[in-house]
Amino acid sequence: MNTNGVPALRLANVTCRFADRDGGGEAYTAVADTTLTVEAGEFVSVVGPTGCGKSTLLNVAAGLLDPSAGSVEVFGQPLQAAEGVNRRAGYMFQADALMPWRTGIDNVVAGLEFRGVPRAEARVQGEEWLRRVGLAGFGDRYPHQMSGGMRKRLALAQTLILSPDILLMDEPFSALDVQTRQLMENELLDLWAQDRKSVLFITHDLEEAIALSDRVVVLSAGPATRPIGNFKVDLPRPRDVQEIRMTPAFLALHREIWSAMKEEVLKAYQRQKVG
Repeated sequence: MNTNGVPALRLANVTCRFADRDGGGEAYTAVADTTLTVEAGEFVSVVGPTGCGKSTLLNVAAGLLDPSAGSVEVFGQPLQAAEGVNRRAGYMFQADALMPWRTGIDNVVAGLEFRGVPRAEARVQGEEWLRRVGLAGFGDRYPHQMSGGMRKRLALAQTLILSPDILLMDEPFSALDVQTRQLMENELLDLWAQDRKSVLFITHDLEEAIALSDRVVVLSAGPATRPIGNFKVDLPRPRDVQEIRMTPAFLALHREIWSAMKEEVLKAYQRQKVG
């Protein structure tokens, strides 16, 4: 894929305002004058306090939400939500976007079938992706017959089979137990290393952000959130997310980023108590 040196994703001076639900108050500004860039092949995580607008930015990047001001470019081309979603991106949600009435293999190939790929060809690709995410032999099971980790693997295969150039991930592993979560994080890194998709990853977990990423962006507390920190993660790859957490370089970077986050987290906490 020739990108001509342009970023895979660029949000420039984005502001998102929402009307007061009761119709009588001022508009709520969730995000204000935010610029965020993801280079081709780069893994970028965004962290910040609860309710600071992380998912709002992801929805803007996906083309699901038009910003009130600012612009979005995908590989140098303007994106407008009114014209349709970001077709070069795959979106992995916090909750499973699996169809309970379809088997594992049928969930994985659904996107290909919607695109008109013949069923036999789609199933060949689906079986290969089940193998790549460690679910070979489980394609005939329904989602309710799978563990949480297996469902996440299935959702990952469902997203990656469409070969998106950009992967948008909204806290995809937050509901998993610690051990399963770390297994899934390593699984994601292994798959990402094979073709280096551009990734914008939303998480509350600073350790997860550092362990996975090339760069961590810190957002301020809302309302009117904005980036307040941009940290390069200069840790060697490939990484084991459990082992990397024990290294002095990781711990030093964690202290540095947390010092930038701490005051904003406390602000958000106090607003929640008052509100």
